[in-house]
Amino acid sequence: MSSQQHDRDRATLIGSTAIFMWSTLALLTALSGNIPPFQLTAMSFTVAFAIAVVFWVKQKISIISALKLPFKVWILGIFGLFGYHFFYFLALQNAPVVEANLINYLWPLLIVLLSAFLPGEQLKWFHIVGAIAGFIGAGLLVTKGESFSFDPQYAIGYLAALICAFTWSCYSVLSRLFGAIPTYSVGGFCGATAILAWICHIFFEPTIFPARAEWLAILGLGLGPVGLAFFTWDYGVKQGNIKILAALSYSVPLFSTVLLIVFGLAEPSISVIFACLLIFCGAVLAAKDYFK
Repeated sequence: MSSQQHDRDRATLIGSTAIFMWSTLALLTALSGNIPPFQLTAMSFTVAFAIAVVFWVKQKISIISALKLPFKVWILGIFGLFGYHFFYFLALQNAPVVEANLINYLWPLLIVLLSAFLPGEQLKWFHIVGAIAGFIGAGLLVTKGESFSFDPQYAIGYLAALICAFTWSCYSVLSRLFGAIPTYSVGGFCGATAILAWICHIFFEPTIFPARAEWLAILGLGLGPVGLAFFTWDYGVKQGNIKILAALSYSVPLFSTVLLIVFGLAEPSISVIFACLLIFCGAVLAAKDYFK
């Protein structure tokens, strides 16, 4: 194995840790109580930004230099982190949760398709089939194997969920074009997202003071799925195999469901087993060239 391939595999492995961290999002959000969504986002990203500042200081990186990024990089970072959460909450407020989440989970499939336009990337049939299998598996988890329907009265919510999916997929794919921008700069995006989320919270939500146990959940969010995960994902999509990362991303709803079942917040079912098989087989198929 060449040194270049070894580095690419290592970056893919590091990027995949974001998937496991995002799997804890639903559990930690449930444990955070009834904190309004923008307040929870603001608090979590504030923790993430604080951790980034500590890292910069420890590594003797000037905060000014860490934040001194090209304007288009700032636009992409804020568009990705804050834009995704903004449209996600908008979707949940204007459409049923099941349908909104199902549309949102188009983002891994969109990453696979959009990555074909990146320099040095090639889209093959097994990438597409693997991603579609993962989407079907995610659909089984989101709908719990039950039927669902799209009602025209929720068009705004559906559109917001679709924009949400395109936002994260475009952010992930376009980040690869800025591979020279160090991953620690994601801390700046976390800080900007925290500020915008606080503004949205002040204007649109009541403030709820967390209880002691809820503070731990918020800290966990800032440390993991709404913190470190964005750093490892950034490194993975910039330096690793973006198609494999996209296919593996369908494991998020799977692991999330398993965690909820383990903690007694969800019930096991046959649909979970089928979803597991579809997501696993889809990920293996999408990674076919990697195993070769």
